[in-house]
Amino acid sequence: MILLAFNWSALGANVGQFILSFSILIALHEFGHFITAKWFGCRVEKFYLFFNPWFSLWKKKIGETEYGIGWVPLGGYVKISGMIDESMDKEAMKQPAQPWEFRSKPAWQRLIIMLAGVIINFVLALFIFAMILFVWGEEKTPMQNLRYGIAVDSLAKSVGLKDGDMIRSVNGKKVVYLDDLRKGMFFSDKQIELGVKREGSDTTIVLPSGFLSKLTRAKSAQLFTARFPVIIAEDKEVKYVSGKLEKGDTIIGLNNQYFQYFDQYIAAKKNLKNQDITLHALRGKDTVNVVVKTDENTATKFVPRNPGEIIGLEMIHYSFFEAIPAGIKYGVNKLIEYVEGIKLLFTSKEHKVSDNLGSVISIGKTFGGTWDWERFWTMTGLFSIILAFMNVLPIPALDGGHALFTLYEMITGRKPGDKFMEYAQMAGMVLLLGLMAYALGLDIFRLFR
Repeated sequence: MILLAFNWSALGANVGQFILSFSILIALHEFGHFITAKWFGCRVEKFYLFFNPWFSLWKKKIGETEYGIGWVPLGGYVKISGMIDESMDKEAMKQPAQPWEFRSKPAWQRLIIMLAGVIINFVLALFIFAMILFVWGEEKTPMQNLRYGIAVDSLAKSVGLKDGDMIRSVNGKKVVYLDDLRKGMFFSDKQIELGVKREGSDTTIVLPSGFLSKLTRAKSAQLFTARFPVIIAEDKEVKYVSGKLEKGDTIIGLNNQYFQYFDQYIAAKKNLKNQDITLHALRGKDTVNVVVKTDENTATKFVPRNPGEIIGLEMIHYSFFEAIPAGIKYGVNKLIEYVEGIKLLFTSKEHKVSDNLGSVISIGKTFGGTWDWERFWTMTGLFSIILAFMNVLPIPALDGGHALFTLYEMITGRKPGDKFMEYAQMAGMVLLLGLMAYALGLDIFRLFR
């Protein structure tokens, strides 16, 4: 029975977007290693999208390189002759070094080959963000436009916030845009004080210790959203019992329960599934009553007017050449935010590593249950930034670990021994596999919690 209720369509959209996104990121990352290795005269034995233990889904040898697709979507690799990598090909390393091997190349060339994948991922992210701004523009919500205040969830109410509040500042700093509010709250290692205007008076809400940790664990929590009235934009799929809604009608009540805002409308029909309900709508100066049928999700199927149109968003459009510097700035800011977030995980009592760690299950969920190209490319750009940062960390088995050993060689003039590199690679792989298994275990635990 559980399987029958499962949303297979949403799962398919998540899985499809995840696979496409990471195929792009991994293929281009490995292409960075591949093209620079070829450029410096190295022999590339394999180029694989995804890992292929025991067997490959597809493979074809072209020239000296075997191209293939593995069946484990956790990464990819290029096997460069004469390099200690995931393949742990110890026998090849016992043979005398050949001119076409990675180990025969100067340290500066090996460093470029190691960092090429990271560089491509970072540049790709900046390009994606620039094209998003060029195609879709940038939408911002000015806090001063939230004239109806905010609608808060149960977690926000537990710390003293109320529906209709207008948040003006975080730790004394004025909040200009809604995104600034989120950044001010989530990227702070201090106790957070919110300056709030409530019913015409100023008050201060101090978030208690442990609040951000609770918010991180409550994956579905929104904390707050903009408040807006329920204005009809379209009613094509509404199942009418009597009367009819018209474009521009404002819903002001349900079954003789009256309200002003969309969040109140949602709360009023929360338990009214598969029922005939009476909507009270304001049409000009008149109030009309319309009876409609709800579905199993309590939806009435009318389309409300976009809240952005009601509140008034700032929409910034970019020409192609304006989008490039704007995209670079956006990408750099996202990298800074990500690094700040990682730092807070280890320095702040409010943020726990286990609450923020996730596997491919968590990553797949971030794409949403429907296929949205703007969201898809935004998430792909963000993951490209993350992939670049994670790969440059000085951990053996990652590009950053190889780069660190190469820098050591360039500075000291001494090359780490092959045996040391083998042990370092093994230690790094054990660490990474252990971390991946831990993250997967956390996600499985969350699914059944």
